Amino acid sequence: MSNKFFLSAAALLVSSVTAQAFAEEVNVYSNRQDFLIKPIVDEFTKETGIQVNLVNIPDGLGERLEREGRLSPADLVLTVDISRLMDVVEKDLTQPLDNAVLEENIPAQYRDADGKWFALTTRARVVYSSVERVGKTDVTYEELADPKYKGKVCTRSGKHPYNVALTASMIAEHGTEYTKTWLEGLKANLAQKPQGGDRDQVKAIKDGVCDFALGNSYYYGAMLNDENQRAWAESAAVNFPNQADRGTHVNISAVALTKHAKNKEAAVKLMEYLVSDDAQHLYASLNHEYPVKPGVEPSALVKGWGEYKADELPLTDVAKHAKEAIQLMDEVQYDL
Repeated sequence: MSNKFFLSAAALLVSSVTAQAFAEEVNVYSNRQDFLIKPIVDEFTKETGIQVNLVNIPDGLGERLEREGRLSPADLVLTVDISRLMDVVEKDLTQPLDNAVLEENIPAQYRDADGKWFALTTRARVVYSSVERVGKTDVTYEELADPKYKGKVCTRSGKHPYNVALTASMIAEHGTEYTKTWLEGLKANLAQKPQGGDRDQVKAIKDGVCDFALGNSYYYGAMLNDENQRAWAESAAVNFPNQADRGTHVNISAVALTKHAKNKEAAVKLMEYLVSDDAQHLYASLNHEYPVKPGVEPSALVKGWGEYKADELPLTDVAKHAKEAIQLMDEVQYDL
């Protein structure tokens, strides 16, 4: 046979392999913003040839999966916190995965014992304080309910998933009655009715409305990088609560394999990629979060806020108290 034949056959083989590789795909339902994910999945596609199709679903992700049932195209779900994650899990919309790479790269407290979800990044629920009127300070979540803070605290709605998770962690730590009393004290210390988002609480510090505010750590980085909000961030100090005892409450972004995933093999490859060193650093840096994989450094900006001790309470223990936390919010009429 001629060299021309072999060259043609080789070209056809390469073309076939390439086409087959790009024929693989993963469909991802996410309530994370696309710009936080796309740079990472683009690198994954470049390395593997597997196409990733992102569908942004800010709210009602679980309800959509329920409606679609077995016909759902979703292979993976990406969520922004433990509350939304558990909504999907408790609706029986995920499937367990026994995977050595994920188990090795993700600490046990940040993944489901049955493999139904895996954290990708973490963020701290910090207490912001006025640089001008308070400075940096050692603080605990518990003492925010002390009368000495009356009229000095700002928070967003108590029923927002971030505050629900914090309250659920208080129930897990102290019990229901203590947490109800704590919520009553915290409400009594509010400088204004709960409103806005986490960034608005920092703005309230800048405007002199309050001296302390609850917020997620990554918002600080987002404000510093926004010329319209930089002054808000510069007016506030980041404090990691409960460093002398159990540690600071941590929430997560996470991934789960859907119950009816059609592209399971490719989906698992993406899950493994998301906990690789490069992807972990990039994913965390894009949203000013902390890598979940031990040994991967946060960005220089995040690292500049200082090291902190995280609460080691498993997030499954936090999540199981979420409904009770919402009930307590209603009982004390926190948002009214």
